[in-house]
Amino acid sequence: MIKRNTELQKVDAQLFGGPGNLHSTVLLKKEDFFDKGRLFNFCTLHPGEAIGTHQHNNEFEVYYILSGSGEYNDNGTKSLVQKGDLTLCPSGESHGMINTGKEDLVFIALILFC
Repeated sequence: MIKRNTELQKVDAQLFGGPGNLHSTVLLKKEDFFDKGRLFNFCTLHPGEAIGTHQHNNEFEVYYILSGSGEYNDNGTKSLVQKGDLTLCPSGESHGMINTGKEDLVFIALILFC
């Protein structure tokens, strides 16, 4: 199976009260996961945009940073993230991220059930 770029859904949405929008391309839809997960997206945060802090339960989320930099909130502990970094938010924990840089923060987001 091949999913062509022209067929992939594009979504711009404000998430969890963060400023601005998350700009994402849906790489896999929920039904593509065979009940093992719910999200696999190519994501962009423009400078100053954020995903507000939120909690995951019975699932975990991973961000893999492709380019840019920002501040990752890991259960209240804030750390710089940049190209090549991977973040993991296990079930029961909270996270969020803001683009604090001058370039787009581009990353892959994956949510799997546990």
